[in-house]
Amino acid sequence: MNSNTINIFFLGKGGVGKSTSSALTALHLVNSGKKVLLASMDPAHNQSDILQIKLSEKSKEIRPNFFAKEVDVNYWVKKYLDDVTSQIKHSYSYLTAFNLESYLDVIKFSPGIEEYALLTAYKEIRKTNPDKDYIIFDMPPTALTLKFLGLPKISNLWLEKLLDLRNKILKKKEIITKIQLGKKEVEHDKILNKLNTQITSYSNVKTVFENEIQTVLNLVMNTDKLSFSESNLIVENLKGLNLKISNIFINKYSEGFNTKDIENTFDIKGMQIFPNSAIPLLGLETLSQYLKSIDIFIDF
Repeated sequence: MNSNTINIFFLGKGGVGKSTSSALTALHLVNSGKKVLLASMDPAHNQSDILQIKLSEKSKEIRPNFFAKEVDVNYWVKKYLDDVTSQIKHSYSYLTAFNLESYLDVIKFSPGIEEYALLTAYKEIRKTNPDKDYIIFDMPPTALTLKFLGLPKISNLWLEKLLDLRNKILKKKEIITKIQLGKKEVEHDKILNKLNTQITSYSNVKTVFENEIQTVLNLVMNTDKLSFSESNLIVENLKGLNLKISNIFINKYSEGFNTKDIENTFDIKGMQIFPNSAIPLLGLETLSQYLKSIDIFIDF
């Protein structure tokens, strides 16, 4: 994973213009000479419509140095479940006689599967794109995005408890082993090693998410009160995850809206304004023409 590659996440209430803001930002950075991947993480993908280019799980270069893809959430859910199933079968192969398959089928209905699948997709995207200057993530609506961003922290809290429990089990096992065999069998415990590996993996992701240089969180909002109110809730929820909004993007801005309210309410580095467009912002040429009307674009 290249630590020089910067994450840019676009989050916010459904329908505020996260996908459009993501596409405009990606195009702006490419025009500035950067190599960019735009990855749609929203199961209800919009980037194919906005860019007017058919996208898929496989990354596509739609302009020089401008790559785009739409994450196939169903594929990553299946891959995550297959990995979990394989690990369980490997660790508990002796349970196959008890019809383990029927119990493993229940995993697919477990709460939280979607965000775990998205995090698996995120890690793969980071791993396979070390040459990109920026990876822009067009995120799902609020609830799923917050679960995704909080997953590394929450998973580690859970895994550390399991690690503590496993160590206690191994201490008891060590005593029994010493009595029965006169030797230890705990140094190469597979479950302990797996727990430590997972903790390290989630810790690495958590560190990147919390680093404001490596990860930029952009909150997209409109000028209505409902959007403003939900944006406040998002900021408060992120604080509980030790995460902080970097910039606010005001989409569909119209003259007369007082941006001072936002400046006084939110502790942010910058504010990007996208005025309301008279025509739908669809297709690279239309997006490019719209960008020419933007006098100032925030730095990343």
